[in-house]
Amino acid sequence: MIPVPEDVLVSAVEKVSKSVVNIASVRMLHDQMFRIFPVEGVGSGVVIDEKGYILTNNHVIDDAERLKVTLPDGKVLRGKVVGSDETTDLAVLKVESEELLPATQLGNSDNLKTGQIVIAIGNPFGLTGGPAVSAGIVSSLNRSIQTRSGVLELIQTDAAINPGNSGGPLVNTKGEVIAVNTANMPYAQGIGFAVPINTAKSILKELIEKGKVTRPWIGVASMKVTPQLARYYGLPVIDGALIAGVEPYSPADDAGLRKGDIIEEIDGNTIKDPSEIASYVRKKQVNDRLTVTINRYGRQFQLPVPIDERP
Repeated sequence: MIPVPEDVLVSAVEKVSKSVVNIASVRMLHDQMFRIFPVEGVGSGVVIDEKGYILTNNHVIDDAERLKVTLPDGKVLRGKVVGSDETTDLAVLKVESEELLPATQLGNSDNLKTGQIVIAIGNPFGLTGGPAVSAGIVSSLNRSIQTRSGVLELIQTDAAINPGNSGGPLVNTKGEVIAVNTANMPYAQGIGFAVPINTAKSILKELIEKGKVTRPWIGVASMKVTPQLARYYGLPVIDGALIAGVEPYSPADDAGLRKGDIIEEIDGNTIKDPSEIASYVRKKQVNDRLTVTINRYGRQFQLPVPIDERP
């Protein structure tokens, strides 16, 4: 049982459902005989601007030759990808409509609390009768999931998220979108994940204007230095981030950082964990510089490292 009055849930769904769309994609695949055949996929999306901008998952539209967007009233429009970002699994589509589309209200996912009631809404089949709805709670915040293109911070919920609901909104009881449904665990019931809406808000402008997200990058992989690691390898310090790899031709490579160096400070700030390196890099713009203090076989010195765009 969801401990919220029925009319509150109904009101929240009514506020958002008119903005939830079905997205049908057609991809061209090859079989073993090199014949090409179309494969159709389905997902959901949510209108975020009355001019026809729709937020969805990147995996819903990835590699699609054609996109067909069905509005809640049954009207079918051609969709065009404006921008996509594999790292956050988000994308923005644009449809051309003679009428303004009903846009939804975006909430603030930083205000979410574990145990809060949420509603997953999707339009998996574009059928008449409105979108599909399921309710649950926020099971956990800041779940880090390793993806092909990095680590993604997600909200975990027990609201049922079916494959066709992917790209649809996760909303609070006020009817505000607080996340984008992205995946369910295929072998575990009651575990779904959603991308926080503040993650989407931070990149929406860039996706719409540039079609992609520019991310700062220096090109190092590192691991935390622990007393045990320091003892085992005879390292000169027991704190810091040990560089395990340097990407060839990266800013770190050009600056002279090497595998085996220990990063002790960045811009005068002590580094105790590799995640802090990523945090300082993220705060910079492309073409900025970091001053990295490294320890190489007991000798400490500083290197200026330029920031480049992640390839």
